[in-house]
Amino acid sequence: MAAELFPAKKLPTVTPTAVQQYQQQNVSNNNTIQGCNWQGLYPTIRERNAVMFNNELMADIHFVVGPPGGTQRVPGHKYVLAVGSSVFHAMFYGELAEDKDEIRIPDVEPASFLAMLKYIYCDEIDLCADTVLATLYAAKKYIVPHLARACVNFLETSLSARNACVLLSQSCLFEEPDLTQRCWEVIDAQAELALRSEGFCDIDAQTLESILRRETLNAKEMVVFEAALSWAEAECHRQELQPTIENKRLVLGKNIYLIRIPAMALDDFANGVAQSGVLTLNETNDIFLWYTAAKKPELKFVCKPRKGLTPQRCHRFQSCAYRSNQWRYRGRCDSIQFAVDKRVFIAGFGLYGSSCGSAEYQAKIELKRQGVTLGLAIIKYFSDGSSNTFPVFFEYPVQIEPDTFYTASVVLDGNELSYFGQEGMTEVQCGKVTFQFQCSSDSTNGTGVQGGQIPELIFYA
Repeated sequence: MAAELFPAKKLPTVTPTAVQQYQQQNVSNNNTIQGCNWQGLYPTIRERNAVMFNNELMADIHFVVGPPGGTQRVPGHKYVLAVGSSVFHAMFYGELAEDKDEIRIPDVEPASFLAMLKYIYCDEIDLCADTVLATLYAAKKYIVPHLARACVNFLETSLSARNACVLLSQSCLFEEPDLTQRCWEVIDAQAELALRSEGFCDIDAQTLESILRRETLNAKEMVVFEAALSWAEAECHRQELQPTIENKRLVLGKNIYLIRIPAMALDDFANGVAQSGVLTLNETNDIFLWYTAAKKPELKFVCKPRKGLTPQRCHRFQSCAYRSNQWRYRGRCDSIQFAVDKRVFIAGFGLYGSSCGSAEYQAKIELKRQGVTLGLAIIKYFSDGSSNTFPVFFEYPVQIEPDTFYTASVVLDGNELSYFGQEGMTEVQCGKVTFQFQCSSDSTNGTGVQGGQIPELIFYA
């Protein structure tokens, strides 16, 4: 992913890709300048500076970048670097400036250092998922704030349950509160996916503690327990310990008491935690007494269930009705498209039920983006004959990005006619989130913006 901050003008005497070709060549530090009047080829200082990126020509400083065994020698130009970074200015022109020809930087990756230099020399931001964290570290170290902001924006855009825990750890390290908040939003709403991700096992102990303390974590406590054990096994390997039950308990330390074991279902405790061997015999006995005895023992564990998140509902109709020949289901699809202005997590839909007394329906619900299925579930629900909506949920909440249309669909199987919505709205404000609706070409049973099924979207924000 690349972002051009100041787009270059096309020149009549130079091919449009000439500067880019120099830059690509310079990444490997094997460039050559053809001719003695190369400056005449480029009318702007930006383009002439870009040619000097990672170029030995007129270089008055060199950096040996990277850890031992993985270093790269990078040429630089003090004036250009000092203009782009106050740290480089102090290093080369400050009161404590040292007159060195070569500077070693073992704590920055070569690719990330070059990405930073490319921004300083070329006004271009070139980021990729593999190096963006290391580039953020370099931008923070050398106080290049606009590049650091671009790195944070890149991370926020690519944030998902798969990487949220790792990015939470890094955002705290880099003191980026906005990114930290975005990470918590994903972890809270998609807690079970985040806890089961590979990245969860890579976090540090302090981040583990903060997650286990989280009151709004939207997950079953058994999933939290299993995730903590997976982290403990990975930590044993990091500390070069055998991943025995005893060592797992050792590396977890007091964090074990942040797992709300007494708040689990009794079946989960008896068939899972109690037989894992992680708890002592006394702890196991005391927790069994907690479940069953009138006089409960004191426990070191947190006993109250987590509050989790309260789902919100976006209702898109102003009224509902029923008629003698509507709304009928014969395996056809009811569908609507929607977009939001902020990231949300769709947990499920609210659906209408029978208008002819109590009845059971089978619902196949689906959430798609540009034809790609993001969530799918087949669920039975019972309706009591009222005009209320009845919730149906996906297995995990689905992350929805702003300013992109998604398609919500349901195929209902049931003999009874149902209520249907009327006076549909194209825009609905729910708290701080604005939903927009438009008709979907997938809808073959009559649902649209003005009326039909799928009256509610159930979401976390």
